[in-house]
Amino acid sequence: MAMAPEVKVVLGSLSFAIFWVLAVFPAVPFLPIGRTAGSLLGAMLMVIFQVITPDQAYAAIDLPILGLLFGTMVVSVYLERADMFKYLSKLLSWKSRGPKDLLCRICLISAISSALFTNDTSCVVLTEFVLKIARQHNLPPHPFLLALASSANIGSSATPIGNPQNLVIAVQSKISFGNFVNGILPAMLVGVLVNALILLAMYWKLLSSQKDEEDATAQIVAEEDMNSHRFSPATLSHVTSINPQEWNSKMETTSLQSPNVNGQKGHVDNTLRSRANSVDNEIHRVSSGASDSARISIESKEVLSTDVTFQRREETVPSKGVESVASSRDVLSEQSLQGKEKWKRMFRKACLYLVTIGMLVSLLMGLNMSWTAITAALALAVLDFKDARPNLEKVSYSLLIFFCGMFITVDGFNRTGIPSNLWDRMEPYAQIDHISGIAVLAVVILFLSNLASNVPTVLLLGARVAASAAAISEADEKKAWLILAWVSTVAGNLSLLGSAANLIVCEQARRALYLGYNLSFWRHLKFGVPSTLIVTAIGLTLIR
Repeated sequence: MAMAPEVKVVLGSLSFAIFWVLAVFPAVPFLPIGRTAGSLLGAMLMVIFQVITPDQAYAAIDLPILGLLFGTMVVSVYLERADMFKYLSKLLSWKSRGPKDLLCRICLISAISSALFTNDTSCVVLTEFVLKIARQHNLPPHPFLLALASSANIGSSATPIGNPQNLVIAVQSKISFGNFVNGILPAMLVGVLVNALILLAMYWKLLSSQKDEEDATAQIVAEEDMNSHRFSPATLSHVTSINPQEWNSKMETTSLQSPNVNGQKGHVDNTLRSRANSVDNEIHRVSSGASDSARISIESKEVLSTDVTFQRREETVPSKGVESVASSRDVLSEQSLQGKEKWKRMFRKACLYLVTIGMLVSLLMGLNMSWTAITAALALAVLDFKDARPNLEKVSYSLLIFFCGMFITVDGFNRTGIPSNLWDRMEPYAQIDHISGIAVLAVVILFLSNLASNVPTVLLLGARVAASAAAISEADEKKAWLILAWVSTVAGNLSLLGSAANLIVCEQARRALYLGYNLSFWRHLKFGVPSTLIVTAIGLTLIR
């Protein structure tokens, strides 16, 4: 492609540079408007500077990619409501055998969930849970956070719906869902294993230094802490779930029921002990299934009652039998209603899971990916039998707008002729029919993915790399697309700024209330460089 007029080259490069700065550093001091507004600003400048026309700008927006991205986000929202991610979290703590076992589980679960629900979603859901496990058992958080982010990136490479750049590649290359998975899955599985081994090698001593290694993660989180992936500070321990008055009364009850040391309190101690026993008997008459925590709370309040209340209580003992029967009926009625609601929830969950499985099967059968995802999203909204607005509001529309602006900005930069001329100089050295060419291509993708981010890199290089490979053979064209998907995705592990998943884990960990941890750029880089280079090289030998 010939170079555009000099004025368009300069203005187009300036517009792309502004977009790049705001995309990589969204809070720059001179223009802290964020990634989404920066993307739109770059697109607007391309039109204002007449690098592209308004019609060309609208045509540059890839609607199939936006549709696929929207559909997968809606499906993820409904699966989150159906407790899918709660079950994934339970797998982390089920019969765990220590920090090393936990780290391997995080790698595996993060990779699988990212392949099916996108890497960003997995990181948003699992970060706080992983951080909570580490804090509760005095484990160093950074190995587990690195395992989560890096495995999410590697795992997302296996499917077209795993990350945004794969969406772009799947739509532009027209490679079917099944062929895409078949081509990258072996590399992904081996990559996750190698990444876990690198983490264990780097942090073996740190993970082995824990005093209670053998059972550090056994029974990590109580069942009630699994009710939501958003763990609030109120569930950090059983103590914080009790208000101060109840806690004080509980402590007083314990002290009063202990062996009597002060002889002056003997009579009071006997009276209170007998009253606690009578209250305990009545609780068992009302409901044999009452929890220990509720019984303790009632005992505490009754034991601290005044003498006047005690006398009033004795006068009304005969009427308690009737009240006990009535309350028992109320409990049975309430349990019946709860049972019906439970069956309704189970039925809806089953429908949600079946629709999701149907979507995956349809994708494997080669149906249109965008419309398949949108159809599944709407089916889930209908089966939920509720107003879909709260769920649709959870969709990241700012991400969709960011993509629109990025499509226009990258298309305008392509029309300057700079990317084509740079590729013409690199193409003779980046042929994928020999090992050295694959190595050169991988280095170029790694560099650009960390410089300009992975999605713009795919948009800039995708068509050119595929056209160069197509001149060799049709099979090489498919392999070129898969290499681009693999390298651009794993490249996100090189540095903290390499992918959105890394930034999500970092920000989620830093902002977690009472659990906050700052994953530094250099700590990530120390692990990211060797992991990225080794995993990328091994995966390239397995791409089919």
